[in-house]
Amino acid sequence: MPRQIDFEVELTTTPTPDDERRALLVDPGFGRLHTDHMVTAHWSADKGWYDGRLHPYGPFVLDPSTNFMHYGQSIFEGMKAYKLEDGTVTLFRPRENAARFNLSAQRLALPTIEEDDFLAAVELLVRTDHEWIPTADGASLYLRPFMMGTEVGLGVRPSADALFSVLALPSGNYFAGGIRPLKLWLAEDSSRAAPGGTGEAKCAGNYAASLVAQQAAIARGCDQVVFLDAVERRWVEELGGMNLFFVYADGRIATPALSGTILRGVTRNSIITLARDAGHEVEERRVAVDEWREGVTSGEITEVFACGTAAVVTPVGELHWTGGSVATKAEGLEGVTASLRQRLLDIQYGRAEDPYGWRVPVAL
Repeated sequence: MPRQIDFEVELTTTPTPDDERRALLVDPGFGRLHTDHMVTAHWSADKGWYDGRLHPYGPFVLDPSTNFMHYGQSIFEGMKAYKLEDGTVTLFRPRENAARFNLSAQRLALPTIEEDDFLAAVELLVRTDHEWIPTADGASLYLRPFMMGTEVGLGVRPSADALFSVLALPSGNYFAGGIRPLKLWLAEDSSRAAPGGTGEAKCAGNYAASLVAQQAAIARGCDQVVFLDAVERRWVEELGGMNLFFVYADGRIATPALSGTILRGVTRNSIITLARDAGHEVEERRVAVDEWREGVTSGEITEVFACGTAAVVTPVGELHWTGGSVATKAEGLEGVTASLRQRLLDIQYGRAEDPYGWRVPVAL
């Protein structure tokens, strides 16, 4: 279908001074800074999409009875823009994010948005605020498209109004202190998602549901939490915000299969493609937590790593649970994990050819 949203442009009259912006980009952290502008568009059941605008970054004014505050109709995406050595600005597989955004919208009874409109909003913001893209190793402009139900009034029903928005946040490495093997805590008594639920949707409620387990992990000195399936509490699913991979001594790689309860990670899909093209047999299947524990102990599993848009690829060093733990022999970023991470980053940052057409240039 043709595009449905025309975006008007209202530039800020008080842009961040160049010297201040450059100072901020030296160490942006993750998710702390924002650029000068944002994009918004409104939807109603009567009018469809309307009032698309790029305008100065600022707060929303919302009625206390706004739908999403009470009933959780809220979804989002995570994606990145990169500035290559030649000055070209690119996005990485943005149509995958647009497609997943619409899957999430359908699951949460929110309106879908034409993929071309989604991409136009993202590209407009990147084009306007491209000077905010940091160029340090591992840095990028993190993009957060999101949507929420904005009908005013209490009543458990799909919202008749919605707000779509895109934010841009200059970001460095996701984990403070750089890349190091993660310590994970096994959530044995809580689940992230259940069959028939919202596990494969990127909705705010899934992350809220993971936080009590994440809190328990941090209290035990761990970085992240691992969730098992909600039925048998036996099968590994994912972390609170990343997919998992297991590397075997014979070169095989396994990752939990998509089953409706696991997010369809864009980075996950990219890693599977890169690994297969590098000659690895990649199995998308159920992986039991006992296979993980026993495989690491015996040496059959030589590496474990997690992946996601924000963290890219990160090694897993230890798995802890009540009464025990197991650790891989890897002391840092090495082996297959390091190779796949580097291959992916080289494509994203333009240091290598892109045979897949994953890089999408933004016209400045």
